[in-house]
Amino acid sequence: MVSAQLPAELNPPLGRFLVLLERWNRTHALTSLPAAARREELLLDASALLPFLAPLGPGARVADLGTGMGCPAVVLALARPDLTVLGVDASTKKLAFVRQVAMELPVPNLQTVHGRLEKLPFLEADLGVAKALGSLSQLTAWWARHGRPGAPLLALKGSDWHLEALPEGWTAEAHPYELPTRGSRVVVVLRRN
Repeated sequence: MVSAQLPAELNPPLGRFLVLLERWNRTHALTSLPAAARREELLLDASALLPFLAPLGPGARVADLGTGMGCPAVVLALARPDLTVLGVDASTKKLAFVRQVAMELPVPNLQTVHGRLEKLPFLEADLGVAKALGSLSQLTAWWARHGRPGAPLLALKGSDWHLEALPEGWTAEAHPYELPTRGSRVVVVLRRN
């Protein structure tokens, strides 16, 4: 099992991200995660997705479904400035924070998309990511709408992910990883047959 790792060059901008999140959280209650857990739970956890960006060419579109405060979207956009990363969420408050992050860090390739996944126009993304958003059935239904043909969806899940029903016509491939204090997690790569 591999350990999740953030590239060293991302530490300064991600440190600014955490400061900004703390400032906004006091007023807007964006997360209930204690400040001490945020780096590992939001940023280090997102780093498990970075190896899966390698096959994407410049200009590819990555959609973070249910981005919340911009995780994993911010990490992905910082790591690959040649990609367009879409932070998709129904919460205007959280997307306002993501827009502020994109402006202040700056992260010019990070864009926000407001709306409910089942009602948004097709995103036509080359890769999808989702963390703590829904069951495999919900995720695959949304991804069938928003992913390009053959594009995978990466779901960040707990080690009990296999207890969820996988819809017919989809395959799931597990890539386990370890967080220092929060335990075992899995990147589940979902593809339509």
